[in-house]
Parts: sequence; C-alpha cells; structure tokens
Amino acid sequence: MRLFGYARVSTSQQSLDIQFKALKCAGVKVSRIFSDKGSGSNTNRKGLELLRLKVEDGDVVLVKKLDRLGRDTADMIHLIKEFEEQGVAVKFLDDGISTEGEMGKMVVTILSAVAQAERHRILERTNEGRQEAKLKGIRFGRKRTVDRNKVLSMYSQGVGATAIANQLKIARSTVYKIIDDMKKDFST
Repeated sequence: MRLFGYARVSTSQQSLDIQFKALKCAGVKVSRIFSDKGSGSNTNRKGLELLRLKVEDGDVVLVKKLDRLGRDTADMIHLIKEFEEQGVAVKFLDDGISTEGEMGKMVVTILSAVAQAERHRILERTNEGRQEAKLKGIRFGRKRTVDRNKVLSMYSQGVGATAIANQLKIARSTVYKIIDDMKKDFST
C-alpha cells in the first residue's frame, strides 16, 4: 500500500503549505503529493489528472478536507467511484472519514451534498449583498484610471479617436467606449 496526497486551493494567491504539512505528517512522501491551484468545480485539473494516472490497486489517497478534492457532489462521487474501480481508497484527514467500506462511501456522499448546499447558500447571500450594495450606489470593479472628461473634451474639440488614444496612451477601443457611453447618457 502506497500513500498519495492531494492538495488544492481555489486561487493562485492562496498557499498549499498547510495541506502539504498535514499530508507529510500523515506519512505521504513529498514526491507523491499532487496539487492544483484553481477551482474545484471541475475535475479537469492537472495535479488531479497526474494523481489518477499514478495510483494503483491497493493505494490510498489522502486529502486534508473533503472540499479540497472537489466542489460538486456529482464530481466527488464520480472521482470516488473512479478511484474505487482502480482499487484505491480515499481518506479525508480533517473529516476523519474514508471511502473504505459501504458506510464510508455513504458518509462521503452525504457530506459532499451538504458542502455543496452550503456553497450555494454562500453564493446566494453574496449575490444578495452585491445587489443591495448596487442599489445603494456602490460600484464594483477596479477604479477608473482614464480621465473620461479629458477624452470627452478632446473629442468635442474635434480630435480624432486615434489621436486621443495616442496622446493619453490608452487603447482606441477605450476612447470609443467612453464616447459611446456619453452618447447613451444623452439619449436616455
């Protein structure tokens, strides 16, 4: 029986260190830890793909938490079944559960469904908060760095879009967007 590890974070700004440390403490060799930095919403991840190729009958895959393997219940069940067909067990360190045995598979299925429902609730609350903020006039996204008034002033003086773009060192498409936005504002 060989131990393998899988770690994943959602964004490239997050660190895998805590998961790596937990996997190493559980006895996984560093060379057998596979990782990804990206969403768990699909199973087409480079580290996961490599792990799937390396494991063999009798191996065990350790994952720190249930949601690190995947986000979606269907994907989790599919992955677990895929590992099971290869004779590979999956153990979740923090959750204290394993896919070994029928009870373990059932618990994993239930927990992944609960985790998915919680993610949906979080998304709903986030979207509600965002809509409420928009109604209060809060704007999202990065701050504008282009002086829109300068673009419009130059345009009204007859300066062409290409000349404006060159002078202000911005894309011509940005100039056109600002002009189009102004025209829309006047037409409403």
